[in-house]
Amino acid sequence: MQLKKLKIQWITALTIFISLHLTAQQTDKIYLSGKDFEHPVQWDFYCTDGNNSKKWSKINVPSQWELEGFGEYTYGRWYKELNQKEPSKEEGLYKYEFEVPASYKDKEVKIVFGGAMTDTEVKVNGKLAGAIHQGGFYEFKYDISSLVTYGAKNTLEVHVWKHSANKSVNAAERRADWWLFGGIYRPVWLEVSPKTNIQHIAVNPKMDGSMTIDLDLKNIAKNTTLEASLKGLNGESLEAFSFPLKAKTTKERISAQWKNIKPWNPESPNLYELQLVLKQNGNVIHEYSKKIGFRTLEFKKQDGIYVNGTKIVMKGINRHSFWPEGGRSTSKRISELDGKLIKDMNMNAVRGHYPPDEHFLEVCDSLGIFVLNELAGWQNSYDTETGTKLVGEMVTRDVNHPSVIIWDNGNEGGWNYEVDKVFADKDPQKRIVIHPWADFNGWDTHHYPTYLTGMHRFNAGENVFFPTEFMHGTYDNGHGAALEDFWNRYKESPLFAGGFMWAMLDEAVKRSDWTGDVKFDSKGSLAADGILGPHREKEGSYYTVKEVWAPIQFQPKQVTPEF
Repeated sequence: MQLKKLKIQWITALTIFISLHLTAQQTDKIYLSGKDFEHPVQWDFYCTDGNNSKKWSKINVPSQWELEGFGEYTYGRWYKELNQKEPSKEEGLYKYEFEVPASYKDKEVKIVFGGAMTDTEVKVNGKLAGAIHQGGFYEFKYDISSLVTYGAKNTLEVHVWKHSANKSVNAAERRADWWLFGGIYRPVWLEVSPKTNIQHIAVNPKMDGSMTIDLDLKNIAKNTTLEASLKGLNGESLEAFSFPLKAKTTKERISAQWKNIKPWNPESPNLYELQLVLKQNGNVIHEYSKKIGFRTLEFKKQDGIYVNGTKIVMKGINRHSFWPEGGRSTSKRISELDGKLIKDMNMNAVRGHYPPDEHFLEVCDSLGIFVLNELAGWQNSYDTETGTKLVGEMVTRDVNHPSVIIWDNGNEGGWNYEVDKVFADKDPQKRIVIHPWADFNGWDTHHYPTYLTGMHRFNAGENVFFPTEFMHGTYDNGHGAALEDFWNRYKESPLFAGGFMWAMLDEAVKRSDWTGDVKFDSKGSLAADGILGPHREKEGSYYTVKEVWAPIQFQPKQVTPEF
C-alpha cells in the first residue's frame, strides 16, 4: 500500500514537471561561439591581409584575430609618431554550421553578437540577416526566423571589416590612444522565444520599493495578462502583481510597490530577481527574468550626486576591457578578478571608454561598484544617425544594471550633442548625461586639473567638480606619488563629487608574431600607465592608493619619548 502511494506521488510529480516544462516558455540562449575567449569554439576563417592571410583555416571565437596569429597589430592614433604605416585594414571571413531543432519552427529565432570590430555583415544560408552593423563596442541582433532551416544544418557567414566604411566610426573608435583590433571578440548566440513575447524591459526601481517597468511586447492577443513578482537572491518570494494587456499593444508601462525592500548601495548591494510572466487565458506564454537593484539617484546642480538620499564621493578608476592573450576578448573570471581588485583598493567607482562586457557590469552590480557607462568617441564623435543607433543599443543592453548611474557621451571632445536626448528617451531612470572633459549641464568634468586648480571650483559654486580623469599613471610618475595631496586638496571644495584616475592596468599584448624571449608589447609608455600590470600584477601604487582611500584614516602623530 505504501509503495503504491509513493508510486502515485512520483507519477503526479513527473506529470506536473512535464506540464510546467511544456507550458513555461522561457527564452532559450544557445551559444554558437564559446562563452568567452578562454572557452572558445572554432570556426572556419579567412584573413585578407597580414599574417596567415589569403587561405582558409580555423580561428577561435570569440577572439581578436591578431592575438590568434592573423592580420597585423596596430596601435591607434600614434602610428605616425611610431614610424609605422597607417593602421592595417584587413578583413575577416567567418563560416560556421549550426543546427536548429524542428521544435523551434513556431518560435522567434534571433542571432546576437556581443561585439565585433568593426563593420559586420551577417548571412544565414546565403541570405543577408539585415543591414551591415557599424560600431565595434555594442551588442546587436537580427531576427533570422525566416532564414533558418528547421530540423537541419544552417550555414552562418560573417564578414568583418577591421576599419569601417563610415568615417565617423573610424574617427570615434580607430583614431584613439589604444590598441586597434579586429574580429568577433565577444560571444555569438541564438535567442529563441515564443512568437508572443516580452522583447525588452527598462526598469526604474526606487529605494522605497516602488518601480515602473517599460515593456516592449510582441504579438499580444486578447485575454493576455502580465504577472510581475520579485524573488530575493536567497530564494524568498515577494508579492506578485497582475496587469491586463490590450490586444496588439507593443509598448506598456506598469507600476508596482513592494514592501520591505532592501535598497542597493556600495556597502550593501542587495539584488532581486524580477520575474515577468505573460499569460493568455490563464496559460503561460512567456517568462522573462532580470536581476535588479532598488536605489534612488538624485543629481543636484551646484551640489552633487546622491544615492538613496546620501551624498557620495566617487573614488574611481578608468578601466579598459583588456587581457594580454585576448585583447578586448575577456571572460567572467577576469571581470570578477578586476571587480575584487577595485574593491580591495577601496575604490567605489569605475569608468571606461566604451560599454564593457556585460559580465563586468554584473560583477559591479553584485559588489556595489558605481559605473560610468560611456559611448565611444575619443576626441571624435559618431555622426548623428550612427550615434543614435549605437546609444540605443548601449542603453537597451545596460539600462537595468543598478551599478550604472551615469551615461557618458564620448570623451574629450568626442561627443555629439544631437544624441544626448537619445539617452533620456531610452532610460526611464533619467540618469544624467555628462561630456567628459567639459563644463556641461552643471558638471565640471575637466581632465587632469592641477593641484592649485581654478578658484571658481572652490568658491563661486558654478558646477559640480567631477574630474573623470586625473593623476595620469605615466605622466604623474605613478598613481600613488601625489594622490594624498591632490585628494585632500580636492576635498576642500563643497562641490567635489569625486574623480577617476587614469588608469587601472597596463595594456600590453602578448604578440603572437614575435619570436625570442620578449613577447609583451606596450608600445613603450603609451599603453603602460596602470596601477596594475597587464596580468593584474600589483605595483607600488596599488598599496598607496589602498591606504590613501581607506575608509578609516589615522592622523599623523609625532613619536616622542612620551608617546
